[in-house]
Amino acid sequence: MMRSAFAGLAFAVLATSAQAQEPAHAHAPGPVHTRGSEHAPGHAQSADEAQVRTVVTAYKDAIERMDVSQTPALFWADSEIFENGGVEGSFAYYLEHHLGPEFADLAGFDFRDREMKVEVDGDTAFVSETYTYHITFKDSARAPIERRGAATSVLRKRGDEWRFDVYHSSARPFRPAA
Repeated sequence: MMRSAFAGLAFAVLATSAQAQEPAHAHAPGPVHTRGSEHAPGHAQSADEAQVRTVVTAYKDAIERMDVSQTPALFWADSEIFENGGVEGSFAYYLEHHLGPEFADLAGFDFRDREMKVEVDGDTAFVSETYTYHITFKDSARAPIERRGAATSVLRKRGDEWRFDVYHSSARPFRPAA
């Protein structure tokens, strides 16, 4: 419970800090360039940031392959997962009761327009992502799903290894530009 409160506070502090550093037009559509952004000009990526990006990318790649057999190694055993307003519990629980069973019905899962921002502070990394995703079903009578998603994560370094500690994602119907 304490870690959840800390993570929520950390997200609020990170968001407030980023807003204070961004220009007034930063909330317009398009990529946002902040400290730790993969798009920031002249940004030297640290070894820790590279490892964090590798972990986050490995998770998204596994979802696209619909092969989550190796994903438990990306999450600490005491991790916490939150999705679309719900508390999913640990990653092991989420995988067994939510994510894993969902893949049985899917024919394809494709992420598009992925953007990631990473900020490493000691043994803690804060990650924010935006993306769209497209899902197709084995049952062709079911309409494909297209959503705009966002994820925020806290990764922790224990020893020399980075893994997800807190993962939160949400989505809404995709609204293409008019």
